[in-house]
Amino acid sequence: MGIPSMNRVDDSGYYDGSRVFSWLSEPTGLSVDQINFLLSQFTAVGAAFAFRYHLHNLKVAPETRHGAALLLGLIMVVFCFGRQALHLACLSSISYAILMTASPKISQKLVLITSMLYLSLVHIKRQYYSYNSYTLDISGPLMVLTQKVTSLAFSLHDGVARKPEDLTPFQKQQLIRKVPNPLEYYSYVFHFHAVMVGPTVLFADYTDFINGKHFSKRSHEVKASKETTIETEGDEVDEVIVTPEPSAVSIVFKKLFFSLFCAGLFVKLSPMFLITRIKDEDFLENTSLFGKTLFILLSTTFARMKYYHAWLLADAICNASGLGFNGYTASGKAKWDLISNVDIFKFECGLSLRDSIDNWNKFTNRWLRFVVYERTNRFQTVLTYCLSAIWHGFYPGYYITFLGGALCTLAARSVRRSVRPFFMANRATQRFYDVLTFITTRVVMAYLTFSFVLLEFWPSMHLLAHMYFWVHLLSLAAILILPKLLPPPKPTNEQLEQQRRLVPATGNRNSSS
Repeated sequence: MGIPSMNRVDDSGYYDGSRVFSWLSEPTGLSVDQINFLLSQFTAVGAAFAFRYHLHNLKVAPETRHGAALLLGLIMVVFCFGRQALHLACLSSISYAILMTASPKISQKLVLITSMLYLSLVHIKRQYYSYNSYTLDISGPLMVLTQKVTSLAFSLHDGVARKPEDLTPFQKQQLIRKVPNPLEYYSYVFHFHAVMVGPTVLFADYTDFINGKHFSKRSHEVKASKETTIETEGDEVDEVIVTPEPSAVSIVFKKLFFSLFCAGLFVKLSPMFLITRIKDEDFLENTSLFGKTLFILLSTTFARMKYYHAWLLADAICNASGLGFNGYTASGKAKWDLISNVDIFKFECGLSLRDSIDNWNKFTNRWLRFVVYERTNRFQTVLTYCLSAIWHGFYPGYYITFLGGALCTLAARSVRRSVRPFFMANRATQRFYDVLTFITTRVVMAYLTFSFVLLEFWPSMHLLAHMYFWVHLLSLAAILILPKLLPPPKPTNEQLEQQRRLVPATGNRNSSS
């Protein structure tokens, strides 16, 4: 998603960012795009602390907070991308013009089509000029901006053109009633907290943050008494509930520590397991199936470390400014996961593909659900996968991963229905089943995602052929043959009644995920 690599250097001259700190390349071993990315993000951490304490909503007007967030974001993108930053300005302005002029009944569709076409052209241009390279370029921030402008357009559509009873609880929470003014809009799409690699903050959450309402709205212990009132124009008084604001210092430094830890693992270990090794004929011919599986398992695991590094660093920036607060746990501990993009532990220890996928790039999953899945009555899954694939780009490796993922997801459902009930008799067999599914998930995840890292079509297909397409074949067998050999047991009346009672709660949970 536009996150710079530390082992693929672009020699095409495609990178257009600042070269002021290129002298650091030799002593650090990093390319200039990586240096610029790290400098901008770590500077943003300090700026975020200053933003929270010196530009607090009780000290300055919302316009000042909007302006500061916008200015810092613009400086960052120009520093890192140079003239390529014009793509962000162009797409955001086109989208804003559509929102201002088109009917709210169709503006969301126009924004979605326009932004995806624009993003696709940038993806194609990158593949033409800088194929198979992870050099930092504008496509990453443009992917984030696409999520922002489209989700804003759909939130406006929900607030103006749809009936409240037709909305899901999450759509009701995120709806807006009017087009934001230019300062609010450009602050939202360019704010420095998440302009580089996300996470995507939805507009309603962002304005709550700017206006200082995020702590009171997300807190489970809102004070009943009004402690502060702020007078507005005329005789009206806007009452504001003031709640204690939890410190984010510990969570910020925790995320910074693990971000640097993941970066260290990536730098030290990923060169030992470069995914390009699978293109070596000797590796394909003389490595056993177990050896190939183990290699791609380690290679893809260490490749993920760069995403963990970038996403945790972005989380830390948001949290340092107060953005991302999500209430309190039952024990009274502050939660800072409102906009977190990844849960590393839940992803790496997931007991199924769905468990892992739900905790990877979480805001992209939420965006896909918000703009497509919840708004279509037919072919929901197919349309969601299509939008996800186009949003990522047009490298063949992406599509090998997505198609394989869809197949394995169906297979996993079939196995769960037919096999899982036989392991639920006691705790020992349940734990054995969990261990089995954990190992299977890790192996299948590596099998599916190595092509996402490699990007290329024929090298990916060659490796799959040398691995006998074993996961694909087992998945087909699980879908077509397993239900006939081992029919799923019929649910008992008690289980049916329990499912019936859980349907409303499940619907609410999915609509807000």
